[in-house]
Amino acid sequence: MTSDMPARMLRLLSLMQTRREWPGQELADRLGVTLRTVRRDIDRLRELGYLVEGTTGPAGGYRLTSGTDMPPLLLDDEETVAIAVALRTAAAASGVTGIGETALRALAKLEQVLPARLRTQASALQQATTAPVSYGAGKDGPQADPALLAALAAACRDHEIVTFDYTTRQGPPGPRRVEPHSLVPAMGRWYLVAYDTRAEDWRIYRLDRITGPAPTAHRVPARSLPAPDPAAFVAARIATAPARHRAVATVHAPAAAVLARTQGLPGRVIPIDDATCTVDLSGGSLSRIAQLLAALDADYTLDADPDVVGYLRAAAERTLRRTNGLSRD
Repeated sequence: MTSDMPARMLRLLSLMQTRREWPGQELADRLGVTLRTVRRDIDRLRELGYLVEGTTGPAGGYRLTSGTDMPPLLLDDEETVAIAVALRTAAAASGVTGIGETALRALAKLEQVLPARLRTQASALQQATTAPVSYGAGKDGPQADPALLAALAAACRDHEIVTFDYTTRQGPPGPRRVEPHSLVPAMGRWYLVAYDTRAEDWRIYRLDRITGPAPTAHRVPARSLPAPDPAAFVAARIATAPARHRAVATVHAPAAAVLARTQGLPGRVIPIDDATCTVDLSGGSLSRIAQLLAALDADYTLDADPDVVGYLRAAAERTLRRTNGLSRD
C-alpha cells in the first residue's frame, strides 16, 4: 500500500496522464489503496487545479481533462529526456519558420523548473546534440533509448571515456573504448561521434547498435574534430560507407537542383555539365532509394543492382493497380 500521500498523489497524477479514462477500482489496485482513498485523492487533485471528471458506467471512473489554466506537468526521467531532445532538435533544424527560437525558449523554461539531476541531463543533451543530417525523406530505422542518449550526452559534456559493446553488420558485438565528442541525428537514427582509443581514429557509432555503455571516470582533454562540425563529419562518413543496395542515377537536371530536392550528402551529387549530373542513391533501404528517385522530379537513367530494380518495378505495379480505378476528373 502506498501510504506516503504526496508520493501517492504523484503516482496517481502520472497514471491519469497516461490514459484517457481510468476505472476507479483499477486506480485503487494500482496504488494499493481503497476506492475511498482514490476518491479523496481525486478531490485533492481538483483543489490543485486539475480538471478531473467522473465517468459513468458499471464501475465508474475518472478522466483528466484540459482547462483554461495549465497545471503543472508530471514527467518521468525518460519523458524529460525525450522532450529535451525534441526541443533541441527542433531548435537546430526544424524547417518551420520561427520554431527554432520558440523551441530554445521552451527548453530554457523546462531547464529552470527541473530538479538538479534532470536539469543536468537536459543541459548535457543541449550541449552534445548537433543539427540533424538529412538525406531524403526516409524516416525508417530504430530510435535511440532516452537513457542511452542521456548517458552519452553527459560523457560528451564531461569529456569522459566510455566503454560499450558495439554490433556491426559483419559480426557479433565487440568491445569499444571511446572519447565521446557529440551526438548527431541523421536519417532517422542517432549517431555518436567519438575518438576510438584502440583504433586511434575518429568513428561514428549508431546508438541502436550500442549496448552496455559504462562510464570510466577517466576524463581527457577535448580533441579537435577533423571536420567543420559533427554533422558534416557524420554526413561524410555515411556518404562513403559501403552500401547494401547500389543505385546511381544520371539525372537530366542541374546538380544544384538535385541537391535541393534530395538534400544530398557531400560527394553524392556530381555535375556532368550545366544541365546533367549523377547522383549516388546507394544505401541500406530500398524504400529510401525509391523515395529519393521520386523526389528527383526529372528524367533519369538508372544503373542499379537487380534487387533495387525489382523493388522499383513492384512498387510501380502496386501504384498502377491502386490508381487505375481513380477518377480523372
